[in-house]
Amino acid sequence: MSAPTASRLDPSTIVSTNPGRNYEVVGEVRVSTAADITVAVRQARAALPAWQRLTVAGRVKALEPVASLFEQHRQEIAEIIAREMGAPAAHADGSTSWALNRMRWTLDNAAACLAPEITFEDAEEIHKVFYEPLGVAAVITPWNFPQSNFVMGALQPLLAGNTVVYKLSEEVPMFGQLLDRLMAAAQLPAGVFNQVYGDGRVGEALARSDIDAIFFTGSSAVGRKLYRIAAEKFIPVHLELGGSDAGIVCEDANIDEAVPQIFDAKFCNNGQMCCGLKRLIVHETCFNETVEKLAAYIKARRIGDPLQEDTELGPLVAQRQVDLLKAQVEDARTQGATIVVGGREPPGLNGAYYEPTLIVGVKPSMRVWKEEVFGPVLPVVSYKTEDEAIALANDTIYGLSGFIYTARRERAEKLASFMQSGMISHNGTEYSGPHNPFGGYKMSGFRKTGGKYGFRDASRIKVVCLRK
Repeated sequence: MSAPTASRLDPSTIVSTNPGRNYEVVGEVRVSTAADITVAVRQARAALPAWQRLTVAGRVKALEPVASLFEQHRQEIAEIIAREMGAPAAHADGSTSWALNRMRWTLDNAAACLAPEITFEDAEEIHKVFYEPLGVAAVITPWNFPQSNFVMGALQPLLAGNTVVYKLSEEVPMFGQLLDRLMAAAQLPAGVFNQVYGDGRVGEALARSDIDAIFFTGSSAVGRKLYRIAAEKFIPVHLELGGSDAGIVCEDANIDEAVPQIFDAKFCNNGQMCCGLKRLIVHETCFNETVEKLAAYIKARRIGDPLQEDTELGPLVAQRQVDLLKAQVEDARTQGATIVVGGREPPGLNGAYYEPTLIVGVKPSMRVWKEEVFGPVLPVVSYKTEDEAIALANDTIYGLSGFIYTARRERAEKLASFMQSGMISHNGTEYSGPHNPFGGYKMSGFRKTGGKYGFRDASRIKVVCLRK
């Protein structure tokens, strides 16, 4: 049984359901109308001049209470994430910690990252670069990490002086309502942050409204559509899209250390992560060992109700995600691939569950190789030479992140230089720290969030040349 949705029942209502407990109803939210969107954009437009004049220091001070309220309501945030999209309680709490740490760094470093820069100076002149807001920003984010996606999508544009009209995925509307309550409690100036609710149709209407920039995180298909809308309006667009990220395991890798790192890179959030490891490429000399140890590690993990403390893997966000995974795995099976572990819906669980799955005998023609696999399914292939490994890694329309497992740092640097990915991890290192730019190549999008790069991609650059 699949969850009821607003599109199938009442088009004016979003019904939030729990994918881990047979789609029991969590709550419901009214879908924003065209008039609601117009009002939200007008409020953001009216608030823009005062928000810009507040200066970076003033905007940091105004947003500090949001960070404090996020900390105070940490348990409530983690619980609603677990209930609405199925993240196990421990994982939801970890995601909340990650978001809070990122928010703290972003607030602490905003002034330095957005400070004017001197580009030239002599006895007669001084030239400066200033970072100014783009204007009213439409920020549209997905469901997989609700709080983190808000922090990554909206915080830097706000600190850069933009006002925001925010649309969160229709899969997690109750988190959206909690976010609205916390933002109201923080007492931001009226119109600085506004939220609308609905599916892609609401997102498209927002993108076509009187806005000055689009910040979108989600699928490449939707990103391409928004890119066309932005082109017609001649406004900047920030796109963080899908991925089919490759991991390369070299023959000198420590397999016992690599296996938990590979598992975390792939199966974190049950594989529902744009920058997760999606395809594993293993040297032929350690292929069998890697597959056997990874399969044993997977079998030892507990899948179940996300609200139970000992659950390590919960459900997917919705039945449609399960149905897509089943079709992708069945395509591989019919073309001769072997399911080492998993490959089915687990018995005895009611909800959007699918077992963590390992597949070998994978061919380039298979959907699990060609498409983004947004769930707990990992195809594994072997290689002989580094050139072959690089060719396999780059055999995708995407280029978000990549993973390298080798005992030699210089080898990792060499392989990384040839991988067509925006971010590379070596032996489990974390590339998504708040100080780093986050974003990819090819159909994974362009422009960055994070660090000074994200602040500057949320700004217009102005050069002012002055006589002394």
